[in-house]
Amino acid sequence: FTVFVIKPSIELLEFMGVVRENGNELPPVHTPLSYDYVLVAKTIDDQERTAFKKQTEYIDELKKKNFKVTKIIDDDLIFYGIQAPKEIFEKYRYLLKVSDACNWSSDQNIVPLKGLRDLMKMKVFEARNYFGEKVALYYLWLGWYTYLLIAPALIGIVVFLYGLSFFSTSPLIKEVCEADTVMCPLCDKGCKVWRLSDTCSYAKVSLLFDNNGTVLFAMFMAVWATLFLEFWKRHRASYVCEWKVSDWSEEEEELILEIVNNAHCEPKEFRHSYLRSTLVLICVTILVIIGLTHALVVFRVIAAGFLAKESWEFLSNHSNTGAMMLGAVMHYLIITVMTRVNRIVAMKLCGIEKTRSFAATEKSFTVKMFTFQFFTYFSSLFYVAFFLGRINGHPGDYVRIAGKWRLEECHPSGCLTDLFIQMTIIMVLKQTISNVFEFTGPWFCRFLKRRRAQKLQRKCAHCYLKDDSELKNGSELCENCKLRDWHNNYRLNDVDSFSLFNEFLEMVIQFSFTTIFVAAFPLAPLLALINNVIEIRLDAIKMVTLERRMVPKKTNDIGVWMDILEAVGVLAVIANGLVIGVSSDFIPRLVYRYRYGPCANGTATDIDCMVGYINNTLSIAQMNGKNNTFPSTQMITSTGLNVTYCSYKDYRSSEDYSLTPQFWLILAVRFAFVILFEHVLVICKFIAAWFVPSAPMQVKNDRLFDKLKRLKEELR
Repeated sequence: FTVFVIKPSIELLEFMGVVRENGNELPPVHTPLSYDYVLVAKTIDDQERTAFKKQTEYIDELKKKNFKVTKIIDDDLIFYGIQAPKEIFEKYRYLLKVSDACNWSSDQNIVPLKGLRDLMKMKVFEARNYFGEKVALYYLWLGWYTYLLIAPALIGIVVFLYGLSFFSTSPLIKEVCEADTVMCPLCDKGCKVWRLSDTCSYAKVSLLFDNNGTVLFAMFMAVWATLFLEFWKRHRASYVCEWKVSDWSEEEEELILEIVNNAHCEPKEFRHSYLRSTLVLICVTILVIIGLTHALVVFRVIAAGFLAKESWEFLSNHSNTGAMMLGAVMHYLIITVMTRVNRIVAMKLCGIEKTRSFAATEKSFTVKMFTFQFFTYFSSLFYVAFFLGRINGHPGDYVRIAGKWRLEECHPSGCLTDLFIQMTIIMVLKQTISNVFEFTGPWFCRFLKRRRAQKLQRKCAHCYLKDDSELKNGSELCENCKLRDWHNNYRLNDVDSFSLFNEFLEMVIQFSFTTIFVAAFPLAPLLALINNVIEIRLDAIKMVTLERRMVPKKTNDIGVWMDILEAVGVLAVIANGLVIGVSSDFIPRLVYRYRYGPCANGTATDIDCMVGYINNTLSIAQMNGKNNTFPSTQMITSTGLNVTYCSYKDYRSSEDYSLTPQFWLILAVRFAFVILFEHVLVICKFIAAWFVPSAPMQVKNDRLFDKLKRLKEELR
């Protein structure tokens, strides 16, 4: 069977009296439906087939439980309207009342729907009344997240403009653009020495995102992530208290439903296997991390080698940048494929675990799927941020893959631009293409189904002319009009229990992009804000007009997603500390300014303290009789001049390539900064979490008086 909940059409909503007419709101009346769900099956002529027998047995079992079944046959489809008896709802409400965790007040203020137009704007109360608390909390969370992104987006723009202001005054850019330094070849074959001044534009882009402003912005974003979660708890508490679901437990509700269905049922026991969990964690997660990272690294290295051999001089000179951009596109394609693979693997692992309830299965699936997706998205970013240019060796002893392909190097201006370009391509492609397919896919499917389906007549005049007195007595649509509405719902795109999961996963991955590597991409919150403003409206249109109605479910929180968001917040502190301390040139510049630069002795007053920094970060490889590290064909400049030495980014001796004391000093300062940065921000996060109560005092008092009132009523 295909199972769905009926989604009212405009005519049906008018018939129910819940939309506006001539500006005046019609009074709510009895819903003209004699069914809670609709089952749809293909007609089967052979009554001996197993599928026909199963369908018949299922319908007979429903009838034995006193379910009302309305059967309508239409060509090759059979529709069954299913309505449960009142006794089931009475048992359900009573068990909720005596439950420990689901004691729920029925005195809730249900606001009637005001039509599809208001519903498509996804006001929280309308969404809750139509889709249930679970969907309403998603839109509540997404709206709150989008609202709080305004401040980071504005500050990110300020940081970007701060970097832009240094274009004409920075001595670092001037030193690169006016340098006559000859740099060592970037690959073994096809590459020649090149001049540092050829990468003037690259140096300017680097300074946009690798400046003192990004350090402060990263600290702000770490605290912002904590404040966002704490204020979300308060925001959520206000709504769930008003909806009377503060103590709701999904697992206990499932247990109640099992008892309602079968009073003699046996509960499934809790089980946990440490061995199985460990094997899943080690085998799958590590395979995903190592496999994807290695694949992308190999692709980038091979692509850089091929581009360097191109006859087109522009490609040859920018082979590393080209390989990086191709790697980012390749990474996006891998993400698209692995999303499907990860879903299948996560579902299989959940099946092996044999969880006790659907709520437990949903939680387990969410954790596994997010873990797989997180490493699928961020594997190459971690490589670029923390390994690119740090494990490639030095002239005469380069690290190679399979002894053939040389690993990439960082630009003398730093590696942060590589991380920025990688993030920009993945984030823009993901948000743009995902939104396009997310909306056009369901729309196109519905269009094809409408083209294939026969035209159904409009609602008959008899159903339009029913008066309010007939409606209040339980009168309903005729069979033809019912079939018309059922067909309209059947042609919509299918939804399942994990449909809302997809929306949450997309937004939490975006939240990870916005916080974890924000030091390399201050404009990430701005892109997220623009995307979310569009996303809310597209999701509302899709859910209301293009997809079947989700089964309404009660809940009081966004579930395990809250734990994931808090874990991402902690990881953001660690990652941003490492990006600033290890990936950026913030620490080397700091050490140069106060230890090795012209201002180190405190006497220079008329010179910029960063003059000579780029030259200080370069080491020299001599081409003498002992150290012919590059063939003579690679030591020819673009002007045809033969050179006997070249420079490369590192702190090494020109004689034996040993690391200099400056390298060890910078390394020590890097570690000290990372430890200090993380400890300070973790303390700030704890203070922020302690300072902001998880629920407003008014909400706590309302819950207190509500519980006192309920206990007094029970005592009476």
